[in-house]
Amino acid sequence: MASGDDPFRLTLLLDLNVALATLDIRTSLRRVLEVLTDAFGGSVGMITLLDPDEPGRLRVEASCGLSQVAIERARYRVGEGITGRVVSSGRQVVVPKVSEEPLFLDRTGMFRAERRRKAESSFLCVPVFIDAHPVGALGIGVRYEPTRDFERDGKVLQVAASMVGQAVKVARLASADRERLMDENRLLRSELRQRYELPNLVGTSHAMQQVYEAVGQAAPAVTTVLIRGESGTGKEMIAHAIHVGSPRASGPFIKVSCGALPESLIESELFGYEPGAFTDARGQKKGRFELADGGTLFLDEIGELTPATQVKLLRVLQEREFERLGGVAPVRVDVRVIAATNRDLESATRAGTFREDLYYRLNVFEIYLPPLRERKTDIPMLADHFVQKYAASHGREVRRISTSAIDMLMAYHWPGNVRELENCIERAILISEGGVIHAHHLPPTLQTAEVSGTLPQKSLADAVAAYERDLLQDALKSARGNRARAARLLQTTERIFNYKIGKHGLDAERFRTTAAPPATNPRPE
Repeated sequence: MASGDDPFRLTLLLDLNVALATLDIRTSLRRVLEVLTDAFGGSVGMITLLDPDEPGRLRVEASCGLSQVAIERARYRVGEGITGRVVSSGRQVVVPKVSEEPLFLDRTGMFRAERRRKAESSFLCVPVFIDAHPVGALGIGVRYEPTRDFERDGKVLQVAASMVGQAVKVARLASADRERLMDENRLLRSELRQRYELPNLVGTSHAMQQVYEAVGQAAPAVTTVLIRGESGTGKEMIAHAIHVGSPRASGPFIKVSCGALPESLIESELFGYEPGAFTDARGQKKGRFELADGGTLFLDEIGELTPATQVKLLRVLQEREFERLGGVAPVRVDVRVIAATNRDLESATRAGTFREDLYYRLNVFEIYLPPLRERKTDIPMLADHFVQKYAASHGREVRRISTSAIDMLMAYHWPGNVRELENCIERAILISEGGVIHAHHLPPTLQTAEVSGTLPQKSLADAVAAYERDLLQDALKSARGNRARAARLLQTTERIFNYKIGKHGLDAERFRTTAAPPATNPRPE
């Protein structure tokens, strides 16, 4: 940065302010490093903070120009190396030539390439303060310039570090507020359970409060309930909560997955059969309706029922009686039916695959269970619930989830809903060590490019150019070096095609196979 370039300094500070305006603190810090390295002509930068899980140690919170492997190597104790000394002393350190500084450990390997090229580099490191206490360091690696004004550059970095410290403080306060909110959510969950007696239901989002209210309204009644929602959202739990909160709580709660039973068995499973009804029917068997007498029958995946079974189910709902398979005597039952589906039953009725009269008989009281992506505020509480559940069942001393792991859980779109989240937490419980679930304990499907070390290594322009070059080469190969034909294959003009291959330095002649064969007809006399 040139000395006396005050307008440029003001622009830099404005860019830093914009960079820190995003909600995600890691994104903000990474953007700060990008702004600083661009301004100082640097190649690498990192922000390290005290690790709350390992007192006395520093960890890289954000970086620019470093690979994931380099970041994992960058672990310092307070007082160790340049970074550790900056944090322990609370004073900036400027290393004009890193090759001449024995305290510079270079664990990230950020300057090895420069040394191989026999190029000299400088390193500027300033402390990051929160409430007058050093909590980390901001370091920038730049190329060595004898005329560089290190004093002025150090002051600019101190201002940037001050802004970083304030942003980290705000983020930590927000995290503390989130912890407080989780505690309040646990209390509210307890109150909701006492009010509605909803076992195993977790979540205090607005969408879930509507579900709790609907369950509270439906439970005391005897009406049929239809629960709708995507697979994995917990429809069976809602059905069980309705049963537990109803006057039938002392009766049986029978579950039937209509989609899991073969078409040939679904009718006998629901209504039972008499001896001789079919080849292997040697005795009488009660169906699920009889087993649920006096209680609740939960029909999951109701949209998978066959048309013949739909007719019999409609009669049971209307008349409260049915005949066993192979029988003639009617069997009367007192059963409350709760159905669930992830299908669009309205479309099925229009298509004729689901009876319209059965649909209206089932859809007396509807409860919609939202997918997890529509109630992301419940994710921390759900994750905490599953940590407690599986830590106890597997005998593991896992007590909490790190902030980075929570951030990854919140960023994921959860196509498998709560069931997928539960599986992720159980897996993390099994492989975690030290009582804390970290980001790297989560499945690869949740890993971002930054965490997994798969950030793009090319710029957008380079990637587009490489793709364009491949297309041109493929067209030339297919056309055997014929430019006009290759241009037609790419649906462009020959002029543009010639310009493009010249731009990429491609030689059309090398794609020609052999010269045209000589004429075989003799020349006429």
